Amino acid sequence: MSSRHSAALAVAVTAAVHPNVEGFIMKITRSTTALTASALAAGVLLALGAPLAASAHVSAVPSSTAAGSSSVVTFATSHGCEGSPTTSMAFTIPESIASVSPTITPGWDVAKVAVDLATPIDDGHGNEVTTRTGQIVYTAQTPLEDGFRTTFALSVSLPADAAGETLEFPVLQTCEVGANDWSDSTVEGEDEPASPAPFITVTAATGDEHGHDAAAVVDTHDAAADTTAAAASSDDVLARVLGVGGLAVGAVGIVLAVTARRKQSA
Repeated sequence: MSSRHSAALAVAVTAAVHPNVEGFIMKITRSTTALTASALAAGVLLALGAPLAASAHVSAVPSSTAAGSSSVVTFATSHGCEGSPTTSMAFTIPESIASVSPTITPGWDVAKVAVDLATPIDDGHGNEVTTRTGQIVYTAQTPLEDGFRTTFALSVSLPADAAGETLEFPVLQTCEVGANDWSDSTVEGEDEPASPAPFITVTAATGDEHGHDAAAVVDTHDAAADTTAAAASSDDVLARVLGVGGLAVGAVGIVLAVTARRKQSA
């Protein structure tokens, strides 16, 4: 049977099954075009959205989580407020943390904000303490452009009776235009909130919470910075993998769209 007869037979069979052959074929073509267009759009959104999702939060990495220990908590951010440069970062300190020392960050001014204690406490040397540092505010000497990463390190004394507790550090990120209020609590077993506050979970005491010398503090700070960098690198790898996957889906969509358009023209 010749190819011409085969084509005629195919049309005849299709006509028998579906009387409106031309309309049937056009419907299939439109469905194929719509499907490929959707695939292309999904691929583009995945490729562009994945890197943004991976860097959307303020992270917190502690050098120690043991109750009663001294810990250097390193916070990292790499974005502004919907593209607007960051001008200040204000970290709210949990009430149970009585002592905090901010690390000097080049290019930023830093200030402690004191708040009154609901109940005065003894400092361990017979002195009554009525205030504590309730907030640490870093102000940029030059606004930090969106897409550039920086870190802020706070040395804190974790409470001795807080094992198993989650300590949140709400952050108010102020930008030239707008602000991000990272203060939503993360609840285990539930979806992550839109603007989660960075937090650490205190673990049981190890019996070696005191007596750290200056060298040990430097070592733990470097370890925290390395861990933060590793976490950021992991996020970047994930973003790239998702981005490549999105581009691949988009490429397949383009091929299918071109093929469908050629068949329609033929």
